Formats: sequence, C-alpha cells, structure tokens
Amino acid sequence: MVSIHFILLGVLSTVITQSYAQGTFTPERPPAVPLMVKSPYLNSWQNFGTNARDYKNGNSLALRWSTFWHNQITGMTGIVMVDGESLTWMGYPFAADNTTLLKSAKQSSFEYTSTKSIFTFDVGGKINLTATFLSPLNPQDLKQQSLTMAYLHVDVVSTDGNTHDVSVYADISAEWISGDRTTTAQWDYGVTDDKVAYHRVYRQEQLAFTEINEQAEWGYWYWATQDNTNITYQSGADKFVRAAFQNNGKLPNTKDWNFRAINDEFPTFGFAKNFGSLFTTVQEVVFVLGLAQKDAIQFDGSGGNTTLPSLWTSYFATDTDALSFFYNEWDTSYSCSNAFDKMIRQDSLDFGGQDYLTITSLSARQAFAATQLVGNSSNPYLFVKEISSDGNVQTVDVLFPMHPILLYTNPLLLKLALKPLFENQETGRYPNTYSMHDLGSAYPNATGHSAGDDEEMPLEECGNMLIMSLSYFRASNDTEFLNDHYEILDQWTQYLVASALIPANQLSTDDFAGKLVNQTNLALKGIIGIKAMAEIASLTSHSDVSANYSSIAQEYVEQWIHLAVANTTSSSDSSPMLAHTSLNYANPSSYSLLYNLFPDKLLSLNLIPQSIYDMQSAFYPSVMNTYGVPLDSRHEWTKSDWNIWCASIASEQTKIEMIGNVAKFVGMSESGVALTDFYDTKTAELADFDAHFIARPVVGGHYAGLALKKLGFGV
Repeated sequence: MVSIHFILLGVLSTVITQSYAQGTFTPERPPAVPLMVKSPYLNSWQNFGTNARDYKNGNSLALRWSTFWHNQITGMTGIVMVDGESLTWMGYPFAADNTTLLKSAKQSSFEYTSTKSIFTFDVGGKINLTATFLSPLNPQDLKQQSLTMAYLHVDVVSTDGNTHDVSVYADISAEWISGDRTTTAQWDYGVTDDKVAYHRVYRQEQLAFTEINEQAEWGYWYWATQDNTNITYQSGADKFVRAAFQNNGKLPNTKDWNFRAINDEFPTFGFAKNFGSLFTTVQEVVFVLGLAQKDAIQFDGSGGNTTLPSLWTSYFATDTDALSFFYNEWDTSYSCSNAFDKMIRQDSLDFGGQDYLTITSLSARQAFAATQLVGNSSNPYLFVKEISSDGNVQTVDVLFPMHPILLYTNPLLLKLALKPLFENQETGRYPNTYSMHDLGSAYPNATGHSAGDDEEMPLEECGNMLIMSLSYFRASNDTEFLNDHYEILDQWTQYLVASALIPANQLSTDDFAGKLVNQTNLALKGIIGIKAMAEIASLTSHSDVSANYSSIAQEYVEQWIHLAVANTTSSSDSSPMLAHTSLNYANPSSYSLLYNLFPDKLLSLNLIPQSIYDMQSAFYPSVMNTYGVPLDSRHEWTKSDWNIWCASIASEQTKIEMIGNVAKFVGMSESGVALTDFYDTKTAELADFDAHFIARPVVGGHYAGLALKKLGFGV
C-alpha cells in the first residue's frame, strides 16, 4: 500500500497559501471542502465560513459535523489516542463521560487538489496525523467511474523523536441512509473472502427512486476497512461506541441488533486501528465509504418506461464484489488520481495561472458528483442531477454550462449524457417541435414530458443541443453520432431559423432573472446554433442544407450586430459606457455577459467578427466589481461559470482579471456551503434566492479554458 504522508507535502509547494487560526489553507480556504463527493447521494462536505454550522469553532475538520450538500448532518467521527489521551480530528463528539465535548487535535494545514482534500494535525506535539479524503475521478475508465465510493486514508508518524502508543478510530452514523431522521435503520457486519471488513447500513423499508430532503431512500451503504488482528469494530449508540474507544483504545467487536430510528440514540458504526508503538515510520489505515444501488434510474426510453441499473452491476456480481475491488484498488486509485491532479494542475496553470487552478481544482469533484453512470457495458448512459436549483434530470441548460469539463476529460461522457435526451425525443413521445428542457422534474425519475409541460425554454435548449452535438463531434470525430440524430437536429434548427433573430418574450437559462423580449445573448445562441447545424449538415453530406443554413446564419449575425451593439453611450446615471452589446435590443444603457459568444470560438465557427470579441474584452473591466462582472445591468449578482466562459475568450489582461476575481470569491466567501455559481459581485454573499445554487454541476463550466485547449481552437 502506498504511503502518502510525505508525497503530499510537495504537491502544491509553489502555490499561494493562506494562514488562519486553524493553520494554513492551500491554495485557498474555500467556503466548503469536498470530503466524500462522488455522486448525487454520496455528497458530503465540511462547511467553512461564518455562515456555516458551528462556525465559531473555526475552519477545521474537527469541532463541527460534516454535512450533505443540502446541509443536514452526515455524521463522521475521527478520534486518535496517543499514550492514553484521546483527541478528535473529525466531527464533534462527546468525551467518554458523554457530558463534555472531546478536545480536538490542532489542525496545522489543509490543501485541496482536484481529487483530494488533505487535513494535517499536530497531536499534542507528539505525532502528526494526516487525513486524506480521495474521491477518485476516472473519466476514461467507466468501470471505476461508475463506483459510487470514496476513500479516507489516515496516516500517523511520531514527530518528537519518541515512541508513542497510537490508535485511530473512525465511524459513520446512520444519518447517511435517509433524509428522514425518524425512519428505521437496519444494519449488519461482515468480512469478504479477501478480508475487507464492512458495516452495511440501510433503510429498513426501501423506497426505490425516492428522495427525502434530497437524500436517497434506497440502496445499501458500506463503511469498510482491511480486516486484521489490529482492527476492531462495534455498532451501537454513538455515545457508547465512541466512549468504548476512548476508554480502551479499541472496540469490543460487538454488534447492536436493536434496529431503530436514525435519531434514536444515533446508530453508529465504528472501526479502530491499533498501531502499537509508533516511531519514525509512517503507519496508515484506509477506510472506504460507498453506496450500492443496483437499480439507479427510471427512464422513458426507446422501449418505454424502464428501470436502468447502476453501470457497476455490469462488472460485479454483488455489492461486496464491488466493495472489495474498490478497496483493493487504493494504490491504483491514488496513482491515477495523482496523474489526474497533475494534468489539471499543469493545464490550468498554462491557461490562466494559479487563480485558474484554484477554481478548476475545487470544481472537478463537485461537477462529477452530480452524475451517475447507468445501463450496461454495451449500452451505458450518464445521467445528471440538477442539484439544488431544481432537482430535474438531464436539464439541457445545466448540461450546457457543465459540458466543458466533459469535453476536456472524456468527450464520450458528453455523448452518454446527450444520449437519453435524444432517445426520449426521437420516440415521438415529446410533442413539441423544439428541444425539451429536461427529462424529468425529479431525479432519479427520467420519465419524460409526454404532455410537453416541461419548463419552456425553446430557443435556449435548441441552441444548446445543436452546439453540444457539434462540440462532441469536434472532440471525437464521431460522424455516426451526427448521422444518427440528423433529423431531429434539423428540426430544432428550423425552429431557430424562425425564432432566433428576434427572440420572443421568454426565459433563457438564467431563468431566475425572468422572461425578457429581444435578449441579445439568447439571440446569439440561436444564430450560432444555426451555424453549428450548417457544419453538421456538411459533415453528414447534406451540402445544400449546409449552404442554406450557413447563409442564414451569416445574414442573421449581420443584423444581430446592428441590433445588439451599443456604441459609446451614457448610462442612467450619466456616466459614460464603452461600446458593448446590450442586454436586449434597443436598450443601449444595458449590458450583460455575452457568454454565448464562447461556442463560436470553441467550435471554430468564425461566424462572429473579431471586433465583437475585442469590444467585449475592453468593456468588461469597466463594469467589473470585486468578485466579478455582473451577469447583467439589472443586478449586482453574477454566475461564475459565465464569467469564466467570457474570460476564456477575452484578451490576456481581461482574462486574468476576470479569473482572478472569481478566485478571490472562492477564498473570501463566508457562505458555509458547497461552492455556489451564483453570488453577489460586491459582497461575495449568496444571491438572494431560496435555492442558493449549491453544489451544482455547472461548475464544470469553469473548465471552458481547458476545453478550448483540448479542442485546439482559439488558443
């Protein structure tokens, strides 16, 4: 097994480090740290900032509970005993007397990479303890990526030149298994043939394809480690299990068979590892937390409404086979994760410097954690949950801002995400001639909208589907994909020809801003969508169609420039404004982020004159606030994904400024929730909406610059 204690110390040696009472934070202290973040349901964070639970206890792994992205506690506790003294390093447990809170070890540093969150503790000046949370990202390996499991690696070493008796304890509570804390939990304990010991915890009454408070109400949770003579275990009430370790430095290998409600003495499932006498050799233990759901999605596809299994079931006969494989893959997973981190690190630094790496490395796990691979090895799908803002399945205008990370890491994943959208609509069960908004109003039920009553964004979604289809081709050269879907792509293009240049009063993807007529940015998306179809038609040997759509797109863009560009004007407060595109036609004192210009560069369409790029690049700094350029002139709020899209096609100076402001937001936000993409550019506070746009996959849009780099266009 690879020891990582000393390897990690040099990983981020050249980046900026921020100092706090809880030690250093590298590259920044984010508003929340991804811990176990691999799927819509394995999605637990450590929240930081003054708005977080228990914020007075600082920005630490200890003295506060980890939480699901929706902010309910997902209990995990870590305790270390050194020479008979116990200190907590994770969670907020009571001491053995169950009346006072257990004191914590001193957190000396924290750092994050694209796949890891690493906490280091000074334990009484005697030993160092390093806890590494690794949620592997293997976009090129569907077998590995399909497993909804994550690692917690703990290593310890003496630092004072003396030998110490050391034991480490870690547990989870039943809070992981349901969003209803009054529901009855059930559990058991076992050991696989290859000696992986596990607690299995689950809801006694399984409710398939159901969520309560966004948590899954079906499936089996596994908390596991390597079984050997130095490992002990226990299940029982939280106060008894944790006290047993504090009193004895080990657990009694006993099981509590009193199945009960989650909040009835909080059933807890612990492991303890006795390291014996510890000196200068690093000792380690690996834990795994995972969710096994054999049935994952309800999908209204070509064969009608059916149940799709989790993709991992194509590779493993049982839950425990998958668990054993994942546990024993630690060395490989760690090595592959290092390579993935290194790739993102180098490419991000090359494109946008350290500030860009600060953003991309925090975004990777969050983006992929909204996805789930399902189906079978010969017919896989990638489903996406619109976390927090709506809960829809396969929302097209969420997949659109997200898709740069898929292009960059493995374009096949974009195809697998588009696939169910095409399949449902090509059956004829969606009645509208324009593209649907989503595949279902409540994840994981992708049961379609046979009445055509999904949220209406016709121009938005038609443009998105056309652009993403060509994006996938540019990254894959998969002409068969374009041929397979040519008919419906052409149908959507005809809608754009009729509707794009002068948009009706309708929503764009920024639906929180409400409907607006003649939206400049939305019109641009439609026009670029028409040009994308011209390219698709050419690639599929429809030369006459290609020429026609290309001519229309060129004609429209010339009219669009006349309608959209506001030359130097005065705003409502009479201060001068540089030339720019307006929010909507005939409104020269307004403006917006022209993020739909990005696909023209990404797809190398060369439809939009360079003068528009230069004009917007010069304009953005003139309306820039501390944490970014506002989404439009009506409010101070913005979207971080759209800021990065615009930055990626701006001049070098504007690019660096815009990226720097988003990175500044990452380090200054006190939100105490998983990274938001929607915030106030003057205060760094969450935008004033109930949903708050937490933990959404659209942060995959922060990879816009790397998608450009991957496709080789525009850089």
